Amino acid sequence: MLYTRVNKLNILGIGDGPASFNAVMASNNRNVTSVDPLYQFSADQIRVRIKESFDDVLSQTENNKEKFCWNSIKNIKELGEIRMAAMNIFLEDYDRGKTEGRYVFGNLPKLNFKDSSFDLIISSHLLFLYSDLLDLDFHIKSVLEMLRIANEVRIFPILDTNGDKSKHYDPVYDFFQTRDFRLQLKKVHYEFQVNGNEILVISKKS
Repeated sequence: MLYTRVNKLNILGIGDGPASFNAVMASNNRNVTSVDPLYQFSADQIRVRIKESFDDVLSQTENNKEKFCWNSIKNIKELGEIRMAAMNIFLEDYDRGKTEGRYVFGNLPKLNFKDSSFDLIISSHLLFLYSDLLDLDFHIKSVLEMLRIANEVRIFPILDTNGDKSKHYDPVYDFFQTRDFRLQLKKVHYEFQVNGNEILVISKKS
């Protein structure tokens, strides 16, 4: 998926939310920090928010199931079980992770880290996905901020919530292509959104 060949890197995950990525990586002695506005809340508060929104999220997915690939995940019920299991792993790790500084409250387009603090930033299901809520200026400022604090940024997917290529993708690509950065659009093995199997990689040239 997105996280191959990263075992020796200092990684920052942007918008990780109540996912199991940080907990799993930490259990394997990987150096990962996660940033999300959700982390202003306690574990109990997050648990309540999950309970309140869980059925609605699954219902929205059911109503738009033609936009998703049902290969490795067979149906809505299995999707719910997988996501709840991941969120429970997160909740079990959350208090310890906050104490260890692995879960940090923050929000783009401004993050409270020093220049070049990380080798790699992974922004998953935030930029491009919510293109109707986050405008082009937000996208450009956010990517510039991520490149301030990391050598490489990976953004996944490049689709919006309707399953179309984000309207901000080409302008963002053009903006950074004309500056001192390398850009690559790469295929990944993971695909849940139909055609959502591409990741934009932006890295510094020097």
